[in-house]
Order: sequence, then C-alpha cells, then structure tokens
Amino acid sequence: MLKRRLVSLSAAVLLLTSCASEPVVINQEEYTEISLSWWGNDTRTEYTLAAVKEFEQLHPDIRVKCSYSEWSGYQTRYNIQMMSDTEADVMLVNFPWLDKYSADGNGYYDIYELSEFFDISQFSESELSFGIRNGKLNAVPIALNTQTVYYNKTIYDRFGLTLPETWEDLFNAAEVMGDEVYPIAMPAKSAMFFITAYTEQQSGKTFVSEDGQLGFGKEELGIMLDFYVELINGHVMPQVEYFDKNDIRNGTYAGVLAWLSDAENYMGPAREDGNEIVVGSYTGCQGGVKGWYTKPATLYAVSAETEHPEEAALLLDFLLNSDEISELQGIEKGIPLSRSSRDYLEQHDMLKGLHYDAFQLMSANIDSMTLIHPFMENSNMLDAFQEACNAVLYGKADTEEKSAELYEQFNAILNG
Repeated sequence: MLKRRLVSLSAAVLLLTSCASEPVVINQEEYTEISLSWWGNDTRTEYTLAAVKEFEQLHPDIRVKCSYSEWSGYQTRYNIQMMSDTEADVMLVNFPWLDKYSADGNGYYDIYELSEFFDISQFSESELSFGIRNGKLNAVPIALNTQTVYYNKTIYDRFGLTLPETWEDLFNAAEVMGDEVYPIAMPAKSAMFFITAYTEQQSGKTFVSEDGQLGFGKEELGIMLDFYVELINGHVMPQVEYFDKNDIRNGTYAGVLAWLSDAENYMGPAREDGNEIVVGSYTGCQGGVKGWYTKPATLYAVSAETEHPEEAALLLDFLLNSDEISELQGIEKGIPLSRSSRDYLEQHDMLKGLHYDAFQLMSANIDSMTLIHPFMENSNMLDAFQEACNAVLYGKADTEEKSAELYEQFNAILNG
C-alpha cells in the first residue's frame, strides 16, 4: 500500500495569477490507504462497511479498502494471497490458519509491538494465548466458540419427553418420536465432534494427544464408525449428507448440534414461529465435561507485510474495542472477549438471547473443555471419516477393515 495524495475538484482550487500562467493547487488532502478483508453473510458485510465509514470519520487521514465474500472460495483465495504476500493489512482469520501460515510466529505481525495503538489490556492473557505462536501475538480472538446442542422444547413437550442429557436419552427419544421426527440433526463437521465426544467418554482417550499425535487407535476409530451407524439406524439423526437447515423450522428435527456462533442462524426461524428453543446440556457430561472442545470463533490479524502497522493497529483496535463496533456488530461474531465491548453491550441490554445462553453454558464449563486441535477440522480427515462411515453403514466394508484404513489415513494427514 502506498501513501497517496488525493486531489479532487472539490478539494483543489486552480489559481491563475496575473504574473504567472501556471496553476497553483491548494487544499490538498493526504491520506494513508490500508486494506481490510473478511468473509461472511450480507448482515456481516453491511455492518462492517458501516463500521469502516465511522472509522474513517474518526481518522480522516486513513482510508480503508475493503474486500469480502461468502466463506465459499475465501480460503482458496486467502492461501494464494499469503503465498504471494498480497494479503490485506488487517484480516479476519480462521483459528487453524495460525498453525498453517505461522507455526514459527513470523507469518503475521506481532501485535505486541503495536500496543501503543491497540489496547491489549482489554483481553486476558489466557484469551490472548489462542493467538500466540512462538511468543508472538499473531492474532486476537474476537470470541470463543464450541459445538452446542439446541433443542426445540415445544416438540419434546409434544411427545411428553424431557430434554436429553445422556446418549441413551437420545435413543429413547428416537423410539418415542418414531419416523415423524429426528431427536437431533447436524452437519458433517458437527457430527465428527459429536461422535468424538462419545468416543472419548467411552474410552478415556483423547482424539489428538497433547504431543499432537493421534490419540485414538484402531479400536477407538472403530467405536466412532459403529456409533455413527447406530445413530443413523436408530433414527436418532439423519445422515449428515441429507442435513437440511430448513428441516429445523418445519419440525422434522427436534434439535441440532451447531457452533455457538450459529445459534440464531439455525434456530432463530423456529423460535420466530413460536417454538421454545433452549440450549441443551453437553451430552454425556453429567459427571463433568469430557470430550467437548472450544476454540476462538474468529480472530483478527495484521499482515507481516504491512507497510502501515500503526494505521492497521488503529483499525484493529476500532474493530475489537470501540463502542461503534459494539453497537453495529452486537453479538453476531459471538459474545466479544474484549471487556470494553462486552461492557458496552451489557450497559445497552444487548447481551441476551439464545446465543448468550449458549455462551453462559460454555463459560461455566470452559475450564474443563479442550482446545480444538487444527486436525479436528482438517477437510481431508473429515472426508476420509465420512467415506468410512458410509462404507460401514451400507455394508461395503466392515468396521475392523475401515478403522485400520482410517488409522493409516489419519496418521498420514496429521504428520504429512
């Protein structure tokens, strides 16, 4: 990015004097241009653009060039930008990208060095730790996220059922609901976390060990495959390939497992139709949380290649700590970790609703939850697991065969 000198017809006046024929330019405006990138739906784009306008009004010497899109294709373009050093000065990043692009801490700017312009004190050390690589603050988390169970209590009441707390409760609910309704449903990635939670509780092992290696052996992977088949054949949930968000609203699904940040996206329409939607307990965790994971929902980072780190830091501070962004963004990206932002929302009665209920449940159990390892969201791993599940489900292979194959595939992906 280059510092540009803007001259417009309204800002520049050309004067001709009687002594000289050359024009004189006055009222020139000088500004620094930086860039900002993010992904998201139309709502996110609209309030982010509005926030950028307010930032530019507060800092008339800075202009922000925005680039944005839906999630589809964003990561592919981002990968090219990071490889070619053409990424935005300030960017929304996904948690696994920190290990992918900055394992040594040098892939992004060290925000610790920008503390004169960015108020780091609004975040605790434990919150900042999510964005630290090799002692450098590569990114600042906006909010925390976890897979959360949401139930349509209206449907459960109709069948005379209490909300499930155990794995057995879900199967019992499926027997009562019959073919009419699924007790719960979920997209593929959520199903992976759901089945991992069950397997960790049954085996006492963790999917990925503390040293970053595969913690499950062939036996545990076999438990995962068999449990998926059991869930499908028991009519507890539909196959993940057939998951349809619209079936939440029409009453085919009595519950859903989704990210905390997706609470309103998935369950909002059903609630608007008069259904009572509630946050369910973490399944199988009556004796303490085990098998459930948390991570930063999204983070903001500053490019290691930026030519204007101070201006980038001012924008970063605005996007995370200002009253203006708090008013515009609300809790769309999650319940903010920034104390100043959260204080603003609390003072203006904006901390409420299903999303906030899910956040409170997570906060009450956060010390017992495990940080998500990037491998758990690896697309190649998820594809391999789903292929193995379907092979066993449709009798194309047995559990022993596919669990041994998965064990080799997972280790190759994890250590590749």
